[in-house]
Amino acid sequence: MENKHLHRAIFVWVSICRFLLAGVFIFSGFIKANDPYGTAYKIQDYLEAWGFQHLIPDAFPYLGAMAMGVFEFALGFYMLFGIHRRITPTLMLAVMSFMTPLTLWLAIANPISDCGCFGDAVKLTNWETFWKNIVLLIAAISVFKWRKTGIVKLVSEKVDWLVALYGVVFIIIYTLYCIRELPVFDFRPYHIGADIRKGMEIPEGEKPTTYETTFIYAKDGVEKEFTIDNFPSDTTWTFIDSKTRIKEKGYEPPIHDFSIMSQEDGTDLTDMILDDESYTFLLVAPHLRNADDSDIDLINEVYDYSLEHGYRFLCLTASSDEDIAMWQDNTGAEYPFALTDEITLKTIIRSNPGLVLLKKGVVINKWSNNQLPDEYILNKPLNQLPIGELNPKTASHKLIEVLGWFAGPLIFLTLCDLAWLRWHKRKTKKENANKKN
Repeated sequence: MENKHLHRAIFVWVSICRFLLAGVFIFSGFIKANDPYGTAYKIQDYLEAWGFQHLIPDAFPYLGAMAMGVFEFALGFYMLFGIHRRITPTLMLAVMSFMTPLTLWLAIANPISDCGCFGDAVKLTNWETFWKNIVLLIAAISVFKWRKTGIVKLVSEKVDWLVALYGVVFIIIYTLYCIRELPVFDFRPYHIGADIRKGMEIPEGEKPTTYETTFIYAKDGVEKEFTIDNFPSDTTWTFIDSKTRIKEKGYEPPIHDFSIMSQEDGTDLTDMILDDESYTFLLVAPHLRNADDSDIDLINEVYDYSLEHGYRFLCLTASSDEDIAMWQDNTGAEYPFALTDEITLKTIIRSNPGLVLLKKGVVINKWSNNQLPDEYILNKPLNQLPIGELNPKTASHKLIEVLGWFAGPLIFLTLCDLAWLRWHKRKTKKENANKKN
């Protein structure tokens, strides 16, 4: 009797650990697949903290981000359904045995603000991440120890191969979709519907964090840093780069580094853009040298459309004057340029370039370089077009859609596979009967 109760207690404990691990790994992998570029930027932060950024190929963070999302989601998916009951717990234990001491080092050394385990969806401090990993490590050890008897399959042997394959194929396709288009779920402060002005506000009584943005300009081979207060009036200076640093830590609103400065004369355009009652198109291109110019004709068409209807159009970039001039020569760009912090631009939209539509500081719409509106869509003023209005689709609607796209084909393929197995079994039985006769 005691052994029976002990086995039952072990089974319940292993089941709790199993589903905890499955849930965390599925969520973590899905978040990385949802925002591969954000994961790649976090990998770049790690490489810089370790001093490896110049030793690793530029493509590594992006390939690594894709691989991490697929790997974590697949492990969680397999653990959830009880597929590959030997290798899955082993790999999970190996992952947690590596990540736990790594996050302890992050908590002590604090080279980056957060580990990025759950992207922008859930922000954890380094110490919170470490203690979270301690819990997951205990769970991984428990599941690994009793993996042979404690993990019960949720699918039959007949279809487990199909479920396993489908989970991997789905997350790969989802990752590629989010790379080509934009993240389906946008957890950043510049999501559609966000009021940038409100995102910059500080609650009454809170002391704000003080930032200082410096702009690096060059003249006669000499580089010099300037702030907004002592911006050079001499137009012979050439813009090189911009940097934002914390002067004094305090309350940080969701948006704390949004500023737009005219590339032509250094005028601060931030308030003018955010207070504009009409529509404003922002072409966001952190690095014009690496920007995709395959759809430049569509960008120029949007610019012509904005001129025709009296809308403001501005290209925000962190590129140098030389790169801006090169972009203008290569694309025939006639629109004005403005300077914004690189990290801010990468946060606004995960595309280089990408297009953002604002109205009085509210993000109305976003488009990646692969989904820019064309002349067939822009055939009326924006206030008469669906793209000029906020999309009523909520995160809940998107979640239901994603679950539908995931579960629908999986159920259909599973039923087809079971039907085929049943038909094959009947056929084999009939052939055997005929042979006996």
